[in-house]
Amino acid sequence: RLGGDEFVVLLSENQSAEDAAHTAEKILSVLAAPHSIGQQQLHITSSIGISTYPNDATDAESLIKNADTAMYLAKEEGRNNYQFFHHEMNIHAVERQLIEAHLRTAMENSEFILHYQPKVDLQSGRITSAEALIRWQHPAWGMIMPTRFIPVAEACGLIVPLGRWVLLQACAQAKRWENCGYALDSVAVNVSALEFRRKDFVDSVESALRVTNLNPQNLQLEITESVLMRDAQASATILQQLKTLGVQLAVDDFGTGYSSLSYLSQFPIDVLKIDRSFVQDIHNSNGIIVSAVIAMSNSLKLQVIAEGIEETVQLEFLRAHHCSEGQGFLFSQPVSAQNFTNLLRSGISSPINTLYQATGSLG
Repeated sequence: RLGGDEFVVLLSENQSAEDAAHTAEKILSVLAAPHSIGQQQLHITSSIGISTYPNDATDAESLIKNADTAMYLAKEEGRNNYQFFHHEMNIHAVERQLIEAHLRTAMENSEFILHYQPKVDLQSGRITSAEALIRWQHPAWGMIMPTRFIPVAEACGLIVPLGRWVLLQACAQAKRWENCGYALDSVAVNVSALEFRRKDFVDSVESALRVTNLNPQNLQLEITESVLMRDAQASATILQQLKTLGVQLAVDDFGTGYSSLSYLSQFPIDVLKIDRSFVQDIHNSNGIIVSAVIAMSNSLKLQVIAEGIEETVQLEFLRAHHCSEGQGFLFSQPVSAQNFTNLLRSGISSPINTLYQATGSLG
């Protein structure tokens, strides 16, 4: 045991990578078996990194270091899997350390900004809401997208203060739009797994609403399906506390987390967001899934939003099946707060207006 939840396994008799892979598969399988403690069924997942002698290193310290690097890749790939070390990972590890070092000063230097992507009523073309999306404006590296730095922030624990900054800034911007007379249904903020599980998360949401004087109904919190289903009972409790505050609750990336419909009906949620992977292939077999999700949402009296709309054929399918709202590059990429204000000022933006003239009436 190296410490915490990390362990080293030395396979001294194995002669091939196939042997190491077979052992890793057995470890994953054994650890995945449920454990009964009291009346609870507990499940453990593991992530395994593998390095081999002498291909990857010729001394114990380097072998362990390289296996550790591969283990972090296994975590990034969704956990509960194994990865072999390859030398390109060293480049990734160095970049990761560099990003982490710069992240720790980025907030102090006010290098983060928020962009907003409009959500559109698919029947009328009206901009109804906005989703707040973080960007890192690095003084030397330029604009950095969240896919590059959010996993690092999550791994080093910076995601919590970063998430609270996003929440406060988004609420403040929503209030500014309200004061200017722009009627948005809500501004949505993504919530990470680490934030959602913190004991003071609900208090932090309440504090942001109080400081900005934003009506709770104008804040929508998006939590991914996989985060909610990691501990469905605990999630239901947290969601109920948030619902008591009066905020809107959305299940993000719906369809990717294999949630139980019985739990879904118990969660006090308002919105289902269909994952973009289903929308992108909507004209093939995924169209059946999308239409079923829309029908289910309507029966549960939930609003349904389709993510990742990029083609007119996708829009036409969603409108025909009575999907209420959508977002995607077909309407607008995420834009600065000022450019989003310009979209609101025009009522319906030029590209959206042109699009709806081409596909049907405006309402």
